[in-house]
Amino acid sequence: MSWLGPEEWQAVALSLKVAFWATALSVPPAIGVAYALARGRFWGHGLLNGVVHLPLVLPPVVTGYLLLMFLGSQGLGGQVLEAVGLPLAFRWTGAVLAAAIMALPLTVRAIRLSIEAVDMRFESAAATLGASRLRVFFTVTLPMAMPGVLAGAVLGFAKAMGEFGATITFVSNIPGETQTLPSAVYSFLQVPGGESSAGKLVIIAIVVAMGALLLSEWLARRMARRVAGA
Repeated sequence: MSWLGPEEWQAVALSLKVAFWATALSVPPAIGVAYALARGRFWGHGLLNGVVHLPLVLPPVVTGYLLLMFLGSQGLGGQVLEAVGLPLAFRWTGAVLAAAIMALPLTVRAIRLSIEAVDMRFESAAATLGASRLRVFFTVTLPMAMPGVLAGAVLGFAKAMGEFGATITFVSNIPGETQTLPSAVYSFLQVPGGESSAGKLVIIAIVVAMGALLLSEWLARRMARRVAGA
């Protein structure tokens, strides 16, 4: 990627790092929430579903503002984090959190659909043989739903890679620290002659997004064939 300048490459590298850790942070809770929504019957089911998907319908800037109010230096959570040496506001780690929150709904949805596609008769058979609910989940449900988990992770990664509103509100747009690919595109478009650099980053964003969509679709189809042949 020699055609990228140092600032452009820095933004791409930071975006990849943020997206990777955001995906790693969001997938485990997404699996738990997806399983609860797919198999659970409990009071507050609809509320949990609404809260999880709220970032999809809220303006991203609102999500970033809420993070800033609670986890910023003046917020209660932010003061606690700063006291233990883990500040998030205006740090790349804060960008990871913002991206993970924005990616969570897409990840949960893909995993939930995958779990719902698993035939419950397999789970019932394992339970009849004496397996605990936890063992059934790890030995039957999760392996059969794994293509959906991977598809959700891919979609979450793509969403985290392209997150802008919540990130720039919570961690600002600091070159080398919090300036991700979308923030860099915005910055380049604000200065004369920056269109070329912005265009290069746009191309990278399109390639990553299209690759993620194609990979997710392939995994979803593989899941469908696997379930149908089970």
